[in-house]
Amino acid sequence: MEKEERVASAEQSAEKKENTRASRNDFSPSERPSQARLTVGQDGPCQECGAKEWEADDIRGEVICGSCGLVVEENVIDPRAEWVNHGDGPDRSRVGAPSTPLLADKGLNTKIDRSDLSGTRASMNGIRGKALRDWRRRAVIDDRTKTRDSRTRNLVKAMQFIRDRSDLPRGLQQQAAEYYRKAAEKGLVTGRSIRGVAASCCYLAARENGLPRPIEDFGAKFDMEDDGSDIGAMRAKELNRTIRLVSRELGLHRISGPEEYLNKFHSDLGLPPQVLGEANELWAAVNGSMEWQGKKPAGVAGVLLYKAAQNRGSPRTQSDVCKVAGVSEVTLRGLLRLLEGLLDSVGFGSVN
Repeated sequence: MEKEERVASAEQSAEKKENTRASRNDFSPSERPSQARLTVGQDGPCQECGAKEWEADDIRGEVICGSCGLVVEENVIDPRAEWVNHGDGPDRSRVGAPSTPLLADKGLNTKIDRSDLSGTRASMNGIRGKALRDWRRRAVIDDRTKTRDSRTRNLVKAMQFIRDRSDLPRGLQQQAAEYYRKAAEKGLVTGRSIRGVAASCCYLAARENGLPRPIEDFGAKFDMEDDGSDIGAMRAKELNRTIRLVSRELGLHRISGPEEYLNKFHSDLGLPPQVLGEANELWAAVNGSMEWQGKKPAGVAGVLLYKAAQNRGSPRTQSDVCKVAGVSEVTLRGLLRLLEGLLDSVGFGSVN
């Protein structure tokens, strides 16, 4: 009798185990996309307990079962970005410097640095004898292959002009470099001076951003000013023609006004702050007149500061103003007569 009871109880326990195992096999929780992505190859149930509760340990590089703890993968490679900062700054990115249009290759090229092939540096890098001669030859070949194309050589020279001679903020230098690349793609550089096209792009970049500079300033910086000789006059005319051509082809038609020159000319003349305010008041009183049509904005700004400086007791000579504004004294006196006539017509009175 006792034997039969033991057999029955054994059968009941075995049946309970089978039911439990069957219930575990039927258990299938919803699979999250993040876990499926991190546990490649572990889409099935656990061989030990039958659950699908996979968890990835990024620190240990393991994939384990969240139910029973069975380790099914080891040394898993993490394909994500390595956010480890090996420098002193807060940026932990490992992608290198961004591209810049101020370089001919936009900063995406590699170069064999000749300083690494010098005597001391080469010995520190383990390069000696024939290997050192081979690496120096490779450096020469590398330089030649990068400058073999004439367009590339011209682009390098133009970018150097823009960086070294434009005297513009870096953002405007990059914009001028983009203008030059577009001009080169349209064939505007062919048959023209590289420095002339570069100077034109710098002038247009400054004008389009509301920071205009006189054409004479860029002509002097790029060695294309009118110095009184025949060659200087030809270079100045070429610069003016190139500016009009590039402006027309690239659709850069923003018109600058005299008020945009006032701050720079005021600083160049060393005038007190109240003179700048007086010049702005003068222009606000007469800017609606059609008499200013066709007049050079830099010359108008110069005569406004000349008149404002006289009104505020800090006069400057016509010669000084003309040097800053880039106009002749005859032109300045003509603009002064026009300005005084308009002021009389509107009844403007200065406050001394």
